[in-house]
Amino acid sequence: MAGPPPMTMPTRHPRRLRRPRTILVVGVLALGALATACAPDPGPPPPNPDVCDAPVGSTAASVKVMGPCSRLSVDQIVAWFDSVPKASTWSYKASVPLRDLVTYYVEEGNAEGVRGDIAFAQAIIESGYFSSTIAQTKNNFAGLGAIDTDPLGGAATFPDARTGVRAQIQHLRAYADATATTCAQPPLHNPCVDPRFNLVSPKGKAPTWNQFGNGKWATDPTYASKIIGQASDPTSDPYKGVYTRMLEKFGLPLA
Repeated sequence: MAGPPPMTMPTRHPRRLRRPRTILVVGVLALGALATACAPDPGPPPPNPDVCDAPVGSTAASVKVMGPCSRLSVDQIVAWFDSVPKASTWSYKASVPLRDLVTYYVEEGNAEGVRGDIAFAQAIIESGYFSSTIAQTKNNFAGLGAIDTDPLGGAATFPDARTGVRAQIQHLRAYADATATTCAQPPLHNPCVDPRFNLVSPKGKAPTWNQFGNGKWATDPTYASKIIGQASDPTSDPYKGVYTRMLEKFGLPLA
């Protein structure tokens, strides 16, 4: 007699272990934090460039006073100045080293949207390459307040070289920018130090250097040509086309 058939054990699938969702969430968060920690720090926004192209619309026939920054760097301006043949009638006598003074022109110009390298060229004309008594004793590099009949007595005095540069830059902005209606912050970026700002009327009456002279800043009818005119041999005439010569040293056209 045959025995009973063998018992067949039911097939059991191994039990699947469920991972707690909390572990997965924590893991994702940890990976996210790690990625953030490893990401490079973007740092501060980039500074304004050291040099700029000429402003849009600025040409040799219409050289704009305003612009985002200088076309020449501090190093280039210093190198140009040092290359000028020294004359027996002048030597640099400002109250600060040349590099510091050039830096003030670039920084103060950038702050107010005035082209500092051309303002430096203007100061060369006004101060005799920074050798005049007004430049030495009053930190006044642009003849602010100086009149033809009494240049020394009428000239404004500034406590330091940077303030003298700032006053010149602010005065240039008054001439070139019709929106700079008052000597205050705003519209100015820095505190007002120009004692003659309010005498410029109307504001913005000379937006280009070509308009200077004949009563605008100076009575000299050839004033503009001394700054932006055709370059000349500095040994024969160091006060003609100063800015043009600065640009030519570095292969740049006037604009």
